[in-house]
Amino acid sequence: LPAGGVSLRLCSTRVTLEGINKPVIDRIIRVDHAGEYGANRIYAGQMAVLGRSSVGPIIQQMWNQEKDHLKKFNELMVAYRVRPTVLLPFWNVAGFVLGAGSALLGKKGAMACTVAVEESISDHYNSQIRTLMEEDPEKYKELLQIIKQFRDDEREHHDIGLEHDAEAAPAYSVLKTAIQLGCKAAIFLSERI
Repeated sequence: LPAGGVSLRLCSTRVTLEGINKPVIDRIIRVDHAGEYGANRIYAGQMAVLGRSSVGPIIQQMWNQEKDHLKKFNELMVAYRVRPTVLLPFWNVAGFVLGAGSALLGKKGAMACTVAVEESISDHYNSQIRTLMEEDPEKYKELLQIIKQFRDDEREHHDIGLEHDAEAAPAYSVLKTAIQLGCKAAIFLSERI
């Protein structure tokens, strides 16, 4: 065993790569991994600013779910032999800056960011679900279950944001539109690079 006691042997997996549409699956897993990575960085930025405020426990609860999502996509990257996007270092910084920047606007700003991001991500997950259903719902059953569950979690985060006054953030519609345009660009780039 190497330092830290972690085995270098990658866990055996039930995923059979035969017969899958590798380019589609690579694109889906790569972008979802990048998205969950970015979401983790957004919540880290929000916690850095608002962690000790009254909304801190709510942000932490959502972040904990995002950590679980990222862990699962890390596993799927190995199981399906997908390389991560080369943009992860950029998403590391951009995600934290977005999270901290929105939190500097206060609780409402942080929640507006959450609503914008989670709406974009749940819409993106819905698109992936449609793609996998068209490909072969039985072949991609496990991946479909994961994406559907994560989509439902993102919708829950979206609703939490609305319940915590996201729409009362300064320039809410402008902020939401700008963040969602950034999400679309991030999705486009992370699928391909």
